[in-house]
Amino acid sequence: MDKPTPKSANLFQANRDRAAPLLKKLRADGIGHMIDGKIVPSISGETFETKSPVDGATLASVARGNAEDIDRAATAAALAFKSWRDMAPAMRRKLLHRVADAIEDNADDIAVLECIDTGQAYRFMAKAAIRAAENFRFFADRCAEARDGLNTPSDEHWNVSTRVPIGPVGVITPWNTPFMLSTWKIAPALAAGCTVVHKPAEWSPVTADLLAKLAKQAGVPDGVLNTVHGYGEEAGKALTEHPAIKAIGFVGESATGSAIMKQGAPTLKRVHFELGGKNPVIVFDDADLDRALDAVVFMIYSLNGERCTSSSRLLIQASSAEKFIEKLTARVKALKVGHPLDPATEIGPLIHERHLAKVCSYFDVARQEGAVVAVGGKAHDGPGGGHYVQPTLVTGATAKMRVAQEEVFGPFLTVIPFREETDAIEIANDVRYGLTGYVWTNDMGRALRVADALEAGMIWLNSENVRHLPTPFGGMKASGIGRDGGDYSFDFYMETKHVSLARGTHKIQKLGI
Repeated sequence: MDKPTPKSANLFQANRDRAAPLLKKLRADGIGHMIDGKIVPSISGETFETKSPVDGATLASVARGNAEDIDRAATAAALAFKSWRDMAPAMRRKLLHRVADAIEDNADDIAVLECIDTGQAYRFMAKAAIRAAENFRFFADRCAEARDGLNTPSDEHWNVSTRVPIGPVGVITPWNTPFMLSTWKIAPALAAGCTVVHKPAEWSPVTADLLAKLAKQAGVPDGVLNTVHGYGEEAGKALTEHPAIKAIGFVGESATGSAIMKQGAPTLKRVHFELGGKNPVIVFDDADLDRALDAVVFMIYSLNGERCTSSSRLLIQASSAEKFIEKLTARVKALKVGHPLDPATEIGPLIHERHLAKVCSYFDVARQEGAVVAVGGKAHDGPGGGHYVQPTLVTGATAKMRVAQEEVFGPFLTVIPFREETDAIEIANDVRYGLTGYVWTNDMGRALRVADALEAGMIWLNSENVRHLPTPFGGMKASGIGRDGGDYSFDFYMETKHVSLARGTHKIQKLGI
C-alpha cells in the first residue's frame, strides 16, 4: 500500500532529487519575515521550528512574529498604500502577471515543497501552483475594471458609483493547500489596489515564504506585500487588532473566525471569513450512481480530507444504499496511502501530530455512538513514520451523532441513509455549517428544489466541486461571511462611493429668508 509502483518510481525519485537541495537551503537559511521588501528576523529574535508531517524532520527555523513585527509590517503597508493605489491599473496588471509568470516558472519547486511541508499528495499539489498562477492572472486582468460602478440617473441628477481600495488589509491563511489559498486572497487584494500583511498558518510557512520572495522578484514594490510568520494568538491577534489594517480576510476554523470578529470589533474592521463545513453529498436512487461514486470518493479522500468543501456526509437513498455502500467500501479499501512525493499516492500524512490525534479521536467517538467503522479507523504506519491515518468509512450513522455533526477535517466519511427528498433536505440542513452541498439525481426538478432548499452557499448538481473563478465562493451559518471570486472579491477589498452630479435645474429649498 505504501510502496511506489514501478510506473511511478522514476517520478518519485525525481521529486526527491528536486526536493533535496531545496530542503538543504531551507534548513540553512531559515524563514524570516518579508517586511517592506526585506527579509528580516523578529524584533524579539524568537523563532519556532516547522517540521515535516512525513517524518517529523525539522524543515526550518521560522521567525516568530509578535505585535512589534505586525506593527512594522502594517506601517510598511500603510506607507506603500497611496502609491500602489494610484499606480496605473495597466502597470498593476503587468506586475501581477509577472508574479503569475514567476509562480509558473517555479511550479515544480512549489509542488514538492508543499508536499513535504503539508503532507499533501503530489498528484494534487502538482496542479496547485498552476491554479495559483491562474488566480493572479484572473485578477490581474481585472485591475482596470475593479473601480467600475453603475450609472443610475434620476430626473435632476446623474448618479454614478465607483469603488476605491479600502486600504491596507490583513490576510490570514490556513495550512491546507496553503500556497493556492494564499493567492486566492492576496491576488484580488493587490488587484484592487490594497496593500497586504499576510500571516500564514504556523504549521505550513514554507511556500508562503516563497510566494513573498517571488512577488519581490517580479517587481512588486516594497511594502505592498508583507509576510509575518508566527502563532495566531500572537501575530494573528495583533494583525486583527491593528488600527492601520482596514479589513481581514481569513480562511480557517469557525471558532477562530469568531475570535477574529471580536478582536477586530474595536477598530470596526471589515471581515471576510471562509470557515468550516460538514458538507452533504445527497445521492438519490435515480442518479448516475457510478459517476456519483467517483465524486463521493474524490471529494472526501482527495487532499487528505483536509478541505473545507469536502463532502464528509454521504446521504444515500435507502433503496440504493446497500449496493452503493458495498462499492464504496471496496474503493476506500483500495485507496493508496503513501509518501506524498510518490505520484501514485492518493493520501499522504496529515499536517501535524495534533491534527492526527484529533482525527483519530473520532474513531472512538463513532464506535461509542453505535456507528460502524466499516473501513479504516486506525493510524497508519506510513513511510517515514509520519502522521499517517487510514482512510475511514463510517456506516450505520444517524443525523444527530457527533460524526454527522462535527467537522473531522480528515479522510473520514460518514454515511447516513434517507428515505425521501424531504428527509434528505432535513438531514442536510441539520448542522451548524452551511458551506457546500452536492446533489446527484437525474430529475432536474428535484435537483433544483433541493438546491433551493439547502442551507449552503454553494451547490453542485451532478458534479464534484469544480471551481470557476468568476463565481461567488463562500458559505452560510457557521461556514462564513462574505464571498470570494470575481467581482465579489472587489466588493470586499474596496469601498463603494456614490457621486451625484446635479443638472442645475432642481429646486433647492430656501431657509432663513
